[in-house]
Amino acid sequence: MILVESTLGNLRDPVWAERARTGHVDHLALEQWEAPKNRLRKASEGGIELAISLPRSEHLHDGDVLHYDEATAVIVVARIALKEVLVIELEGLESLSPAEILRNCFELGHGLGNQHWPAVIKGTTVYVPLSVDRKVMTSVMRTHAFKHVKTSFAPGEEIAALLDAKEVRLLFAGADATPHHHHSGHAHDHDDHQDHHGHSHDHKHHS
Repeated sequence: MILVESTLGNLRDPVWAERARTGHVDHLALEQWEAPKNRLRKASEGGIELAISLPRSEHLHDGDVLHYDEATAVIVVARIALKEVLVIELEGLESLSPAEILRNCFELGHGLGNQHWPAVIKGTTVYVPLSVDRKVMTSVMRTHAFKHVKTSFAPGEEIAALLDAKEVRLLFAGADATPHHHHSGHAHDHDDHQDHHGHSHDHKHHS
């Protein structure tokens, strides 16, 4: 078991890009709910057991170097595929009256909450992780006809770089994310199902 208390760099760094070219990259594949965590244990694709224990203010990014074995030239690298994020710009509300701003914000919050979509607001921008098909989210926003707001989609990793560790955890892992968000490939469904059965404790056994 290798303890990782800080990253060594990122594959985007020239020195690590060169080492990756001449050595062997062993990926630690992280699911979306795992990526924002600062503490977890998991084996790389090459079978190297890692215990991640980062400060609370930090989280992993795609390409982060977690371990380097100089003798074998093996580099263990985090591979993270965050889903896209719906970006809702609220700057257009600033020209409205206070009453109109309140009404628009209430309607937007009600619309998002009705879909049980997690969201993080930073400045005048609201970020919503892609929890359903992109076309469905677009359709929902169009149906509500939210005026004075602009919407677009952006890569998850791009948005994660704009947020602090706590906000990333809220957005991608969920405020209540725990290991029982299982490894069966349906982690994205847990919010809809975890309150409707009594089996959450059965999923705490790691494979």
